[in-house]
Parts: sequence; C-alpha cells; structure tokens
Amino acid sequence: MLESILSYMAGLDPLWIYATLLFFSFIENVFPPSPSDVVVVIGASIIATTSLGFVPVLIITSVGSSAGFILMYLVGKFFGEKVLRSGRLKFITDEDLTKTDQWFAKYGYKLITANRFLPGTRSVISFFAGVHELNIFKTFLYASISAFLWNTIIIFVGMQLGNNVELIDYYLTTYSKIIVSLTIIVAIIFAVRYFLKKKAGKPA
Repeated sequence: MLESILSYMAGLDPLWIYATLLFFSFIENVFPPSPSDVVVVIGASIIATTSLGFVPVLIITSVGSSAGFILMYLVGKFFGEKVLRSGRLKFITDEDLTKTDQWFAKYGYKLITANRFLPGTRSVISFFAGVHELNIFKTFLYASISAFLWNTIIIFVGMQLGNNVELIDYYLTTYSKIIVSLTIIVAIIFAVRYFLKKKAGKPA
C-alpha cells in the first residue's frame, strides 16, 4: 500500500503535494486520528526524486501544524469552560480541572513547546492552552518552534529512508502502535480513577 501511495504522490504536481502536506499538518490538531506524520514522512521520502525541497516542505508542514494548534486554542478559549464546567463530561472532575489549572500555570508554554513530541496529546494541549487563555502570540510562537523541530526530524528521516518502503512501513507501524498504546493507557487511567471515586462515594 505504501508503495502505491509513494508512486501516486511522486506523480502529482509539486503544488498538489505541498497542498496535501499543508492540509494533513493542519487537520491533525483538529482531528487527532489524522495520519499527518505518516503523510509528511512519505512526502519527505520523495524529495530526492521530485522537485520538492526540504525547506519548503518544512515551512509548509510547520505552518500547517501551528495554524491547526491555534484553531484548537481558539475553540478552547471560547467554548472550553462551558464544556468542562457543564458536568456532561463525567470522567473529568473538579479536582482534575484544578490540577490542570496548576499544570498550565506552571508549565503552560513548556507543554506547548513539547506538544509535537507527545503523541496523542497535541490537540488536548492546544485546547487547554485556550481554556487557560495563555497569550496567543506566545502560544503561536512556541507551537511553531515545536512543529519546526519535530518536522525537521521526521522530514530528515523520510529523506534518509527514501524509497525503502519496507523500512518506512516498519517505522510508521511502530509509531502507530505506540500512539494507540499510550491512548489506551490514558483512557484506562481516567476510567479507573472515575469508577474508584464513584465507588468511594465521592462526587464524580
């Protein structure tokens, strides 16, 4: 399958490839299951055989990631409090929100800088950055730095792997398994905490 995707993308006009990379980089923050890193690595792997350039790919994917981060920041800023305080999300308690407040007060911009290196939490961090109304200009700056560093790494990896489809498939499959595992672990932790508190008679 990857070989087919590589062949298909290599045959596209460079502008369409850039547009595809921009779209997937942007949409990941809005729709986390989006395989943006996969698309970026595949796109990077054909740099050597097309007119794509390392710098344009890096800039486009970083801008897309940062723009998507800011969109979710704005969603969190304008709608976050209503959703979180509505009581509809039973697995999120007032205690959890208090801890989140403390974390973002102390580590807010550091979390934003690290967000690209924390699979499965990127959209959550951007959302809560908005909820806690961190400075939007600083948020965009640190989100851009994070995206730039992360994309530099995965684009470089993609270029080094080139058309080695089997190796690309191995690394991307491993990466996907790690993301799924982390997501499941976090979901289990939240579920266990919720049911333990409920069983102990504490308000959920």
